[in-house]
Amino acid sequence: MEIGLRVLNEIALSPQPLSLKELSTRLDLSSSRLHKYLVSLSRMGYIVQEQNSRYTLGNASLTLGLSALKRIDPIPVTFDAATRLHAATDRTVSVAVWNGKAPLIVHWLDSSQVLAVNVRLGTELSPFFSAAGRLFLAHLPQARQQQIVEAFYDYPAALPRYQGRQLDQNAFYELLEQIRQDNLACFYGDFLPDINVISSPVFNLSGQISAVITLMGMATDTDVRPGQRYERLLTATTKGATRLICGN
Repeated sequence: MEIGLRVLNEIALSPQPLSLKELSTRLDLSSSRLHKYLVSLSRMGYIVQEQNSRYTLGNASLTLGLSALKRIDPIPVTFDAATRLHAATDRTVSVAVWNGKAPLIVHWLDSSQVLAVNVRLGTELSPFFSAAGRLFLAHLPQARQQQIVEAFYDYPAALPRYQGRQLDQNAFYELLEQIRQDNLACFYGDFLPDINVISSPVFNLSGQISAVITLMGMATDTDVRPGQRYERLLTATTKGATRLICGN
């Protein structure tokens, strides 16, 4: 079993199909011995031999992988990732999920320097006035996004802001498109004076956002600009969580 799984893992990790000779060299197995394992794996549907006599994964491997991924609960994975980010940065970190109309805070970790914000566990955030909300909104299907945005701009209590400037409807759509491309939303004291906020998404197998991890801190010591330390740490955290949920 161990040798057979080594053979299967080598084929799975290779970016292209492998020949018998290549597998023999990589696994340090004779071609005659290796061939027996390839026959068994082929018979069970875990690998297939292509016309050029190279081996790649078969349908049974796909079924096995999908079954394993379906058993992964994305929320505990995201909570664990957020906890590790909190420990590494000592910044306030939260996790939000989409409740159908707005983001909902389902996990909250205070930094040692507690921030004076009125957001806590169980708070429903605005899709327009929160970094997490803008990320969710940016990734909604176009029709649903348009419905929410147009309803808001029909009777706005206040206009959204970004980097100190107010955004009309067209400008807000442009910002959403940029957020969707970057998979990143930042606030630079726009709604919380002297507080910077940055949010990044965790995706599921369907390519939809399953949760958003947000990091926030004082503007004086929390630089959330793209490319800076906190952005790199947050992005690495959400990408790592996505890989755990969706596979390599």
